[in-house]
Amino acid sequence: MDYTSHFDHPPQRQGTNSEKWDLLQNIFGTEDVLPLWVADMDYAIAQPVQNALQKSSEHAVVGYSFKSAGYHEALKNWMQHKHGWQIEDDWVVFTPGVVAALNFAVQTFTERGDKVVIQTPVYPPFYNVVKGHGRQLVESPLTRLDNGQYEMDFDHLERTLDESVKLFILCSPHNPVGRVWTRDELERLDALCSKYGIIVVSDEIHGDLVHEPNCHIPYAMLSESARNRSIVCTAPSKTFNIAGLNTSNIIIPNKELRDAFALKINNFGVGSISQFGAVATEAAYRGGQEWLEQCMAYIRCNMQYVQQYLAEHLPELSVNLPEATYLLWVDFRELQMEQKDLVSFLLHDARIALNDGRAFGVNGEGFMRMNLACSRSLLQEAMERLHRAMVDLHAAREGNNGTKVELEIR
Repeated sequence: MDYTSHFDHPPQRQGTNSEKWDLLQNIFGTEDVLPLWVADMDYAIAQPVQNALQKSSEHAVVGYSFKSAGYHEALKNWMQHKHGWQIEDDWVVFTPGVVAALNFAVQTFTERGDKVVIQTPVYPPFYNVVKGHGRQLVESPLTRLDNGQYEMDFDHLERTLDESVKLFILCSPHNPVGRVWTRDELERLDALCSKYGIIVVSDEIHGDLVHEPNCHIPYAMLSESARNRSIVCTAPSKTFNIAGLNTSNIIIPNKELRDAFALKINNFGVGSISQFGAVATEAAYRGGQEWLEQCMAYIRCNMQYVQQYLAEHLPELSVNLPEATYLLWVDFRELQMEQKDLVSFLLHDARIALNDGRAFGVNGEGFMRMNLACSRSLLQEAMERLHRAMVDLHAAREGNNGTKVELEIR
């Protein structure tokens, strides 16, 4: 099936209780912006998923549900086909989202005051799940090379990791910088964590959204030690644009860790999957591959369009094409703006809504995250708005006599 129209002409989302489209006034203080922020896609879901949900709805009974044998088979086949990872049914623990899983992992495997390491800049909830439960947050900043590529700082990690660190939360592939960690990088990290017996919670929600020729490696596949110390967080939500169904599969090969994690979840009463979540997930893993391939190709073209547009029209701004995700980490630092002024400029002058880089940590200063899972026409309009705003910005800075002046941001 050709899904081009799904991507070129996505459904109208205003008035559908869409966080991305209907909360612009609440979040940004204006509705007159193009939303390129919260990380869901604008695209209609794959036809097999639509068909499965429609059939389930037509049955007209929405009762308690469970992960069937077919659900487990679809998940196992997907992990084997997509990542070469053979998993077992009993390794899988349900949670209503990966962020929920991160919270439960922190509660299960650490005590108040324990150290938890994250690599920054990183997805904002990583900070909250540590500090919000009274744990000690330890940041290991990623190294940004001159070419814009990010790497793990192993020198810093070697100075940081010891017996006092109880948990390491890994973002793999990484949000927002878009890295797909290589086997060598992951094995070096695994060796350090193994040395000190550190449990690794690996957020792999973007693991299916990898751009060729890169290859995502589930953390638990690295070694026997990694398998026994890892909680691998997966979900169909980003892959197939079904985040609203709150369905995640947390894969924990070690029975002792798995039982402890499952007990925590059951104590909070959130271990049951919804009927529509189960139906959509099974259908997606069985019949969503064609949609996903076309979706990733479309998004890659969106990324290349933005990179080329910036290079030709706005060379002060720079991006690296990410190795995974549908997110761009845009570098605005050459504008030499205070971050609050940059955010205001983009909202009120360019009239585009992006994610503030500060939300990803202090080393996100000068950056903004852009969601490109939208139509090409919307993206073109966003780039033209940004271009016009930048022209006005330079004119204001030059002033009438050619001297650089500060721009008054509205």
